[in-house]
Amino acid sequence: MNNTIVVAGATGNLGGRIVRELLKKGATVRVLVRPSSNREAVAKLESQGATVCTMHEWNVAELTEACRGAACVVSVLSGLHDVIVDAQKILLDAAVAAGVPRFIPSDFSLDFIPLPAGRNRNLDLRREFHTYLDKAPIAATTIFNGAFAELLTGDMPLVLTNIKRILYWGNADQRMDFTTMDNVATFTASAALDPTTPRYLHIAGDQVSARQMVTVAGDVTGQKFSLLRPGGLGLLSILIKIAHTVAPGGDDLYPAWQGMQYMRDMLDGRAEMKTLDNNRYPGIIWTTARDVLAAK
Repeated sequence: MNNTIVVAGATGNLGGRIVRELLKKGATVRVLVRPSSNREAVAKLESQGATVCTMHEWNVAELTEACRGAACVVSVLSGLHDVIVDAQKILLDAAVAAGVPRFIPSDFSLDFIPLPAGRNRNLDLRREFHTYLDKAPIAATTIFNGAFAELLTGDMPLVLTNIKRILYWGNADQRMDFTTMDNVATFTASAALDPTTPRYLHIAGDQVSARQMVTVAGDVTGQKFSLLRPGGLGLLSILIKIAHTVAPGGDDLYPAWQGMQYMRDMLDGRAEMKTLDNNRYPGIIWTTARDVLAAK
């Protein structure tokens, strides 16, 4: 079986983890980097056993040679339209030109398929790329993982430890999907080496509501938490529009309003993953929200 995998975006946080997991599984890994890529990250990838391919122009001709003979191209590119749409199109065209049979796009998000377009900028970019991807003569597999669980102790204003509150909008019993980057990386590496993957795969290390998070946070910290509901999703949508007007942040990948859009879509209900593919690759130990909070 061909186990050569090409990874674009390998110097990023998730990309580096995917390369690590691929190498652990015995894959031959080529990573696509630019001359401006972080030198320390590139050196680490090379020391781990990956073959570094420096792309000077990022055009179809150059990328085709780097992709030739691969079983799958995994994109973990991160950015706005110039990256998620424009650069990924070039990468996809190169994969097709090189005869690569499979492509995993840089989605790694909540399932935006049931959501209407025009309400989440970063998800809309992925949706736009999908219209191009789905017409390409290559088998594609999108991996939906909800939000990265690391956000529970990071930038997501959900667990407010300083005031012992769980912040939510709308329905306190609406479940949200969370998966750690390590779990995403392990699953993605397995999917990249699996020639039978379907168009979409859904995974979640945990599915937990705001009400359940009250219990989880209380158990982990030994302190009493309670719910904090500023309002419904309609009010949140209004606040998103205000934030976008006051601080557009058009060139920022994650301005404040983008995080607010993501939280609204997680609490909307339509993006909740009803069935999971967690058991597709046995042996993965899924990290729960409780595990993440306890490890802080």
